Amino acid sequence: MPSSVRLPLVLACVVAGVIAGLWTWLGTPVAMPPSPLAAGEKLPCVSYAPFRDGQSPFQKDLAIPEVQIDEDFASLAKVASCVRTYAVEKGLDKAPALARKHGLTMLLGIWLGPDADRNRIELDTGVRLAQENPDVVKAVVVGNEVLLRGEMSAAELASVLSRVKAQVAPVPVTYADVWEFWERNKGLTENVDFVTIHILPYWEDLPVAADEAGPHVDEIRQRMAEAFPGKEILIGETGWPSAGRMREEALPSPSNQARVMHDVVALAKRQGYRVNVIEAFDQPWKRRSEGTVGGHWGLVDASSRMPKFAWGEPVEDFPGWRMHIAVGIAAVALAFGSAFAGGRRREGGVPNGDWFAVAAIALFGGATLGAAISALPLESLGLVGWLRNGLIFSVAVAGVAVMPAVIAGGQGLAPFSVALDARRWPASSGPAIAAALILALATAAVGSVAFELVFDPRYKDFPVWPLTAIVAAVAAPMLVRRADRDGAGLAELIAMWGLLVAGIYVPLNETLSNWQAAWFGTLALVLSFTLWRVQAVQRKG
Repeated sequence: MPSSVRLPLVLACVVAGVIAGLWTWLGTPVAMPPSPLAAGEKLPCVSYAPFRDGQSPFQKDLAIPEVQIDEDFASLAKVASCVRTYAVEKGLDKAPALARKHGLTMLLGIWLGPDADRNRIELDTGVRLAQENPDVVKAVVVGNEVLLRGEMSAAELASVLSRVKAQVAPVPVTYADVWEFWERNKGLTENVDFVTIHILPYWEDLPVAADEAGPHVDEIRQRMAEAFPGKEILIGETGWPSAGRMREEALPSPSNQARVMHDVVALAKRQGYRVNVIEAFDQPWKRRSEGTVGGHWGLVDASSRMPKFAWGEPVEDFPGWRMHIAVGIAAVALAFGSAFAGGRRREGGVPNGDWFAVAAIALFGGATLGAAISALPLESLGLVGWLRNGLIFSVAVAGVAVMPAVIAGGQGLAPFSVALDARRWPASSGPAIAAALILALATAAVGSVAFELVFDPRYKDFPVWPLTAIVAAVAAPMLVRRADRDGAGLAELIAMWGLLVAGIYVPLNETLSNWQAAWFGTLALVLSFTLWRVQAVQRKG
């Protein structure tokens, strides 16, 4: 075998092996504690919203088909004894009868908001359902986080609670809100039979890591018991998301969701707490207001309608890891194949250093493109979301496909103008134009994400999988040769400084415990340095 072929083949095999080993390791199921539920035992209660993909509570004339709720309750009756609802409109007035059919009890929710007419309909219907179904409705939850949203005053809410309590007795009445808002409005206890608090460690002002979520719930519940002596405390919402962006140390993942559920349910049984888990099914509509993470709190997947984990059994964080390996090996073949094609006419052959640069593109691209494919349906919402994330993914694939040929052909990076200014095309080579175009697209991709994470970060994801492939593709040429700087100008300068600021600001703003933010910050800094190398000094004569 010629020496010119031996090194790239060895590198390709090594890179493919590393990728396979990495994803085999990441795909190893995460062990869970023993099931907190005995054989045949069910969850005490679980939050239920009936909306499936394409449905939302904001659709004015939507009426959920009775058969849909019936199917959901049939499924939930196998795993829970009780469901908590949040409203009685959009078909949920049929819920008590369907709950009875399946042997479920209910915490019947009445939705309150700024619309007085809608409130009146909710209250009248909710009161009637409680009066007609005392065997099923074990409590009425009048309002959910209405104080948190600032849609009613405490005095207005107290008046509503008092009126409903008189109408539905002896069915107990409560109000549900984040625990801090109960602390600020202790007078409401006079109008409720018990206090319903929400403890969501992920959403705390100071987010709590998954392994500390159970102790955090315990601490807050005890704090509320001391604040409201003599009042029963219901943990009305607690849970963990299975997908979405990190908040400090709080990482959404399948294994973290399962671990938090195990810990909280075990704690509730041990301490004798009443607890309701959020939530039964994923709610895709929440992604519009809360980002990717908002749609992935369910114990049951929205698409497959299958449970995300089995109690006491190991959980996979990357169920598609075998596909990731296959995509990774294909990316390695693409990168090295591109390099062989690009270096065919190069006088003297492709230097060893260039092959190592190609291997870097193959490694980072191959290790991340499979995960990028898996992330696309999770992080893409609507046509705009799919278009934007699809374009970013396309740039990642283009970088893996094009830049190895550019490197093997002896070309370095080139300024944006080589590709974007048609007047320069006649005097520029094909590889130079390709390199400049990939660099411009990479800057646009990383820059658009950086802009969001600097100015509107709370619900924005860190799409680090495709961005890693992109940044590796444009940074790799810098390992082996100088960039062509002729024609670099203001665009590269502005992008360089913008990415430098974002690369420092985003990790500091998210805290250094957020490794997703640190990863993105590193990518932004690497691309900033790459642009500096392109535009720092124009090449002379």
